[in-house]
Amino acid sequence: MRKSPDAVALDDGTRQRSWAELADRTARIAHLLRDDLGLAPGDHAAVLMSNRVECVELMTGALHAGIWLTPINWHLTPDEIAYVVRDSTSRVLFTDAHYEDSARDCDPGTVLVAGDELERAIAGANDAPMDLEGPAGGPMIYTSGTTGRPKGVRRHRPPTLRRALEVQAAGGANIGLSGEGPHLITGPCYHAAPLMFAVYDQMNGAPIVVMPRWDASEALSVLQEREIGQTHLVPTMFVRLLQLPDEERARFAAPALKLVLHGAAPVSRAVKQRMIDWWGEILVEYWGATESGVITLADSRDWLEHPETVGRVLPSFEVFATDDDGKRLPTGTNGLLYARHRDVPELFEYHDDADKTAGSRLGEHEPGAFTIGDIGRVEADGFVYLADRQSHTIISGGVNIYPAEIEHALQEHPSVADVAVFGVPDDEWGESVKAAVELVPGTRASDELAGEILAFAREHLAGYKVPRSIDFEDALPRHASGKLYVRKLREPYWQGRERRI
Repeated sequence: MRKSPDAVALDDGTRQRSWAELADRTARIAHLLRDDLGLAPGDHAAVLMSNRVECVELMTGALHAGIWLTPINWHLTPDEIAYVVRDSTSRVLFTDAHYEDSARDCDPGTVLVAGDELERAIAGANDAPMDLEGPAGGPMIYTSGTTGRPKGVRRHRPPTLRRALEVQAAGGANIGLSGEGPHLITGPCYHAAPLMFAVYDQMNGAPIVVMPRWDASEALSVLQEREIGQTHLVPTMFVRLLQLPDEERARFAAPALKLVLHGAAPVSRAVKQRMIDWWGEILVEYWGATESGVITLADSRDWLEHPETVGRVLPSFEVFATDDDGKRLPTGTNGLLYARHRDVPELFEYHDDADKTAGSRLGEHEPGAFTIGDIGRVEADGFVYLADRQSHTIISGGVNIYPAEIEHALQEHPSVADVAVFGVPDDEWGESVKAAVELVPGTRASDELAGEILAFAREHLAGYKVPRSIDFEDALPRHASGKLYVRKLREPYWQGRERRI
């Protein structure tokens, strides 16, 4: 897609960079970090910034400088932001005017604000390209913290910058990000998937278009007008797109759009089918994590033939399920899923947390095998199906109940826009099943509707899986990645009581 040095490589609607400018600024940012700000290879910096071109430039510059760069979720509280800065040992924090006060309150040492201040610093830095045989940096993304304090994840780094660039370009091509059209960032740049998928696509020649914020109508316009080739969405975005007026959806046509990656959260069968019916067979689902990258892929045809699969295991990985004792289970049996990269024995570590790193490993009898906490099964044909997160499992009367299965069933009810299922204390059973429901706009909450939804659930689920009660919420607390902050819904019920999981 890269046509000439003067062609646009990066655009957020306010700021544009040509390929030549991007190359120059990448070198200058790398030298700014190393020479002017005094960071050494392996040191840490952070970014607390709205979606804008500098998010991409800083990540690429840090890669060239050999620096770990942590994008920070701007939805966090001041205390949580300060925790990430402190825990990451970041000595430099890049920000913009919107988050400058929060950034300075963290007192990391050096704060640089996007705009005149950062531009002066970049312009004054050395413009010589970094040595390709020197060390590579990379992202240190913090896990979303949906069940506890987030931790920084440091993925394995290739030995040189040259090799790191090759690996990222090849990794992008392996999942369809081969640079064949502009790439649209729809989600926040502090999240690993939207930012890094775009970076990988750009390594293969794709210009990047950055949406400052998600808006369903605006997304349709950008996809169509900018002739976007690839993008990444999360299931909640699918839902918002499908809620647009029929006439607006009917007008949408984007023949250049060839790939829509989605993952990070479960998608209901009905929602995905409607998206395929509307956009065609361009949806590609993945399963993976910040720790591992993409482990499985399912294109639309795979999913239509194997409904609800999250994909077939990629050739570079092995995946298997285990029982409570860490022993492999037979094919097709649900258990805690473990993965192993065939070429990289230690794929990741948690920053300054050896115990958490060790806790993710299966043990010496399965060297290199790690878990990201998902429960599911691997079928004989290599397709993986998820049941739930280990941390979300409800144990009621000694029986394991997986909330994701119940959520999928309830999402089929026409009045349900979003749903979360979790366990609450029960003196007789230990835990009982609770559902929190966000209703379709225009639908009124009532006891009668709650009864109707529960009756619907009984038609589709075994009796012990049916929620005992429903809470109606104006909006469920979702991370921008689409993941639910289950603990925010669950914690009020467990005040003063110990949960076993």
